[in-house]
Amino acid sequence: MMKILKSAALLCVAPILIAQTGTRAAAPAVNPIPATGQSANGQNDEILKSIDDLMWRLKLSDIAEVDKFAYTSLPPASERNPTAQGAGNPMIVYAYSLIPKKLDRTKKNPLIVYVHGGVHSNLESGGAANSAHIARELLEQGYTIVAPDYRGSTGYGMGYYRAIDYGGREVDDTYAAREWMLERYSFLDPKRVGIIGWSHGGYITLMNIFLHPNAWAAAYAGCPVSDLVARMGYKTDGYRKTFSDMIGKDANDNVKEYLKRSPYTYAAKLNTPLLIHTNTNDEDVNVLEVRHMIDSLKAEGKKFEYKIYEDAPGGHHFNRIDTKLARDSRAEIWAFLNKHMKQ
Repeated sequence: MMKILKSAALLCVAPILIAQTGTRAAAPAVNPIPATGQSANGQNDEILKSIDDLMWRLKLSDIAEVDKFAYTSLPPASERNPTAQGAGNPMIVYAYSLIPKKLDRTKKNPLIVYVHGGVHSNLESGGAANSAHIARELLEQGYTIVAPDYRGSTGYGMGYYRAIDYGGREVDDTYAAREWMLERYSFLDPKRVGIIGWSHGGYITLMNIFLHPNAWAAAYAGCPVSDLVARMGYKTDGYRKTFSDMIGKDANDNVKEYLKRSPYTYAAKLNTPLLIHTNTNDEDVNVLEVRHMIDSLKAEGKKFEYKIYEDAPGGHHFNRIDTKLARDSRAEIWAFLNKHMKQ
C-alpha cells in the first residue's frame, strides 16, 4: 500500500521535477536528508520536502485534518548585514497542524507539540524516525498536534538552513508554534499542552520546559542530547566543526556558551511532569549524557520519571521502530501523557 502512495506522490510532483531539471523524477532514497550536515543540493531538499508534505496528507487524512502553516518567530540570531532592508524582521517559520477529525470542538482539548530531531533535518513522515506512525498513535487518542520545522530545518532553502541557532532561537520557534495554535484554535486548552521529542527533538523539549517552566502540562524526552561539552568530547572532529559553525566557537574556546545551551545546566528549573527514556547502546546520544541529565535532576531534588533501557534493539531509534519493545515503550509514553493531560 505504501509503495502505491509513494508512487502517487511522485506522480504529483513529477511535473515540478521535470520543469526544474529537465529529467524525470527519480524515487527518493529511504533517508535522503542526513541528520547533520548540508545536503549536496538544497533544491533537491525542497523538492523532497514537497513530496513529503503530500505524504503526510496521504498517510493521515483518514483520521486528521492535515494542514501546514507559516508563522513568525524571533528575528535571526545574527544578520550578515544588520543594516540591510528587512534586517531584524521576525523570521517566518513553518509547522504542521494535525487535528483529529472526530474531535469534539465544543469542549477544551489537549495539544501536543511534536519536535523533530536531527538538527539539520525536518519532520519526515517515514524513515526510522517513524513520525507519521507516532502522530497517528497520538491522533487516535484524541490529541491535536503541532509539529514545527524550526529554523535550520532542511527543505526550505539554504537561507533557512543557515539560520539555525542551536539551543537558542530554534527553541523559541517551537514555543511560538504552541502560542500560534492556542491563539488560532479556541478548542485547545492552554493548561493541557504537552511537548515531546527524540534526540535533538528531546533536547529542544528539555530546553523548552526549563526556559518556560509554567507552559507545559507534561513532557517526554527520548534519548535527548543533554550535555554539549561532554558531547563534543566523544564526537569526531567533523561533528565538532558542525557545532562550531552553528554556535560560533568550539567548546574549547567558549565552554560557558556550550554550558548555556546544555539542558542539564537548567535542572533546577524543572516544574513540568517529565519522562525520560534512554538506551545503553545508543550510537548517537551516548547514555552518559542522559545519565548526567538524570543525575542533575536528582541532585536538585526534582520529581520526574525515567527509564534506562539495556541494549534495546534499534539503538538510537529503539522505541520509534515497529518492534514489540518499541510499541510497549511508546505505550508507557502515552500512559504518562494521559495521566497528566487527560484529567
